[in-house]
Amino acid sequence: MTILVDKNSKILVQGISGREGQFHTKIMLEYGSKIVAGVTPGKGGQEVHGVPVYDFISEAVEETEATTSILFIPARFVAEAVYEAIESNLNPIVVITEGIPIRDSIGFVNYARDNGILIIGPNCPGVISPKECKMGVMPSQVFRKGPVGIIARSGTLFYEIAATLTDAGIGQSTCVGIGGDPIIGSDFVEIVQQFNKDPETKAVVIIGEIGGDAEERLADYMQENEVKPIVAFIAGKTAPPGKRMGHAGAIISMGAGSAEGKINRLSEVGIQVADVPSDVAKILADILNSI
Repeated sequence: MTILVDKNSKILVQGISGREGQFHTKIMLEYGSKIVAGVTPGKGGQEVHGVPVYDFISEAVEETEATTSILFIPARFVAEAVYEAIESNLNPIVVITEGIPIRDSIGFVNYARDNGILIIGPNCPGVISPKECKMGVMPSQVFRKGPVGIIARSGTLFYEIAATLTDAGIGQSTCVGIGGDPIIGSDFVEIVQQFNKDPETKAVVIIGEIGGDAEERLADYMQENEVKPIVAFIAGKTAPPGKRMGHAGAIISMGAGSAEGKINRLSEVGIQVADVPSDVAKILADILNSI
């Protein structure tokens, strides 16, 4: 099994007619993802790589029975597009776009939660269930099917650690890039809960970074709940206070959100934290061999 997306997911691409939308639609189709529709207002009736384009999500869903959505839309138009996807009950909704105003993100993230819709992102690489479905911009060649789930805030480390696992013969069930903005639709806890329900996922890797309290909230959750084995890597150990490291959410402020603090808190609840990315595969191999 997988979580979030699989070979039966019927994908709708919002912004399919734009440069990024066209490029990544082609790549996702080549991977085998089932893209059934695209939406670009004013472009209805056209096709992109054989995919029919509609003006509105509602008509696309009615004709194609699309179940999930991915957005390649400029930041200033994202909020309206996400609200439209929520109203059509598409789930999950993957928001690739970066630079979205925080106020907009707060609005559509809260609206999605109120309606039971899971948002991945914004400012994320997306989701991939190897050999089944790719909804995102990640390099698919570094992933292979297997028993380990990955949840990452950092896109680059997401790919690097997946590649090291694959090279070590450790495949993945589903890999989720949750994004690094201060406001995101899904956090470590929510995705870990999904993996806990998947019988084929035997262990989980979380790739965190400085800033925010997402890793600490996962540790708090683990104190009260039983979860599958987790291995972590935290980026930004050498970052000085007040220094932003790539993501808007990756900043140490007033002593909070440091790599040291996150590592200590995760270790307290039994999560093994790798010193370097290559150690993740070694730790995982020992865990999988003991299960």
